[in-house]
Amino acid sequence: MFFEDRRDAGRQLAARLGHLKGAEVVVLGLPRGGVPVAAEVAEALGAPLDVCLVRKLGVPFQPELGMGAIGEGSVRVINEDVVRTARVTPEDVAEVEAHERVVLESRARHYRGGREPVGLEGRTVLVVDDGVATGSTARAACQIARARGAARIVLAAPVAPHDWTARLGDDADELVSPHTPRDFFAIGQFYADFSQTDDDEVVACLEEAVARPVSSGRAALRSAVPEDREVHVEAGLVVLRGQLTVPEGAAGVVLFAHGSGSSRRSPRNRFVAAGLNRAGLGTLLFDLLTEEEEVDRATVFDTGLLSRRLAEATGWLSGQPETDGLAVGYFGASTGAAAALRAAAEPGATIAAVVSRGGRPDLAGPLLPAVTAPTLLIVGGHDRLVLDLNREAQAQLRCENRLAVVPGATHLFEEPGALEKVTDLARDWFSDHMAPVPHAG
Repeated sequence: MFFEDRRDAGRQLAARLGHLKGAEVVVLGLPRGGVPVAAEVAEALGAPLDVCLVRKLGVPFQPELGMGAIGEGSVRVINEDVVRTARVTPEDVAEVEAHERVVLESRARHYRGGREPVGLEGRTVLVVDDGVATGSTARAACQIARARGAARIVLAAPVAPHDWTARLGDDADELVSPHTPRDFFAIGQFYADFSQTDDDEVVACLEEAVARPVSSGRAALRSAVPEDREVHVEAGLVVLRGQLTVPEGAAGVVLFAHGSGSSRRSPRNRFVAAGLNRAGLGTLLFDLLTEEEEVDRATVFDTGLLSRRLAEATGWLSGQPETDGLAVGYFGASTGAAAALRAAAEPGATIAAVVSRGGRPDLAGPLLPAVTAPTLLIVGGHDRLVLDLNREAQAQLRCENRLAVVPGATHLFEEPGALEKVTDLARDWFSDHMAPVPHAG
């Protein structure tokens, strides 16, 4: 036995999740046994707690065979292979879903007492259960969280089979378990007290979490993420699709220049953008290229074209009512960093700050000495080639600048806590260098 009870398991699990503290994560407990575990984790991290309500959709004539799952907000995930193999009709799926939806909504009302579910859009979501056996429920929970807009998913359990990462690795961005024994037969064998968790205990855990003071620090500055506004950015002769988010009282707005092969829907950029939004900064994520241009690899790497688009988008942004008078910053990833620096180096550019994530500032070449905006270069410690290129580029900068190396991180910052560190660094750099632009006259 590893644990006295679920609360003890939660405390042990929380000790392995310290890298998420301060990352503004949302903790979701799987009802019912996962909620007491999640409650301890949420308290240790100073994070909000909610339930992850999932209902399996079973094949009508073989209910134990899952053909999908549903979550709140009309979210559903369907396994088309199972549906096709079992020859389940759309009418069958609709009937099963209607029944399970009634059960799910009833549980939601009972557990939350009428409170709205915690928003997951663009956030790190920590899915917690009291243990993982087959992993089917945990897998469905991760899929539901992803469908609800989570930018990054961490699946954590106090105990799991030794091969669980191989079986569930595709469903979460990170898997955490302090105990992964080979002699795994059932979750209960590792608890001294594994008595059933009832609905009243679930409700009590959630109510205690709601009553708990919000964690101090920047995470407390914004309790809700503002809504995105779909926009059409006019950039010269083309119109580009984007998402503009401006919190009330924003100090500035950051334009995101994505790298080659990416788009405004980049989960990594969305993750960083959500962190900036919660710190009171506006963001514009938009496609630098049209759909036709994206298929041309030469265009994808044309940093001159990309920088012009970024400058034109900046001009368009200055004419929007919610961003009038706001300081402007650039966040560039990969080749997008070169585009950001080139645009910031243009005569007359009034860019407050630039941040590069795993970028190629060297591609800005001879324009680097002309950059006047304070520039932060963020590189993974294990991304050695790009790190060398950033050091060479930094030597050419004449503006205020800093090279921040995230230890142990590779190019995409996929390691535990790496993207959270990027977000913290970018948030602090922009917050420290942005102030409203004074009006002329």
